[in-house]
Amino acid sequence: MNLYKKYGYILFLTFLVLVPFNMMFGVLAVLCMLAPVGFALFGKGRYWCGNYCPRGNFYDNILKKITRGKKTPKFLSSTGFRIFMVLLLLTMFGTGIYKNYGNYTGIGFIFYRLILVTSIIALILGFVFNERTWCNFCPMGSISGFISKIRGRNKGIKVSNSCVSCNLCAKSCPMGVEPRDFKGGVINSTQCISCSKCTYSCPKKSLELK
Repeated sequence: MNLYKKYGYILFLTFLVLVPFNMMFGVLAVLCMLAPVGFALFGKGRYWCGNYCPRGNFYDNILKKITRGKKTPKFLSSTGFRIFMVLLLLTMFGTGIYKNYGNYTGIGFIFYRLILVTSIIALILGFVFNERTWCNFCPMGSISGFISKIRGRNKGIKVSNSCVSCNLCAKSCPMGVEPRDFKGGVINSTQCISCSKCTYSCPKKSLELK
């Protein structure tokens, strides 16, 4: 797991470089689109986003080195904007699949174009604000977050009652979550990606990934 956390982004870069040689392999992107939803359905919230997503791994290991480290504008993480992005993605994706039905190369291109365009957007926003800006309104991440909010979660960051609300953990959170709001339970925010960064910054060791 630690090794993957350091080099998982290689899968993302490999995808971007190799798929143009055979667009049919672009369909593999469906795995990274369905995986976060699967994790959420099994009560793990957005655990995939913070620990297994190859693109998220790229943000943490590469993009973070050049980001300006600013807070993500609240508008980008608002529920309304996130719902808009989900509907936009589903519409564009669904239309593309319909037009290329039966053409696997064309469908692969739809997947590849989606990943490429959103990655460019993520790079720009990541440089201007922080490395995980895109994750605040990533359509698949949002869907996973909404599912976990409704279903509940059995895995995530637990905040013990020993928390003194110093808010140091919130300053280290790339998603703008304030753990102190969940004292005595598991952080059930639709934005929490269980990346554990908050646990490392807590001087009282009041936060733990369960």
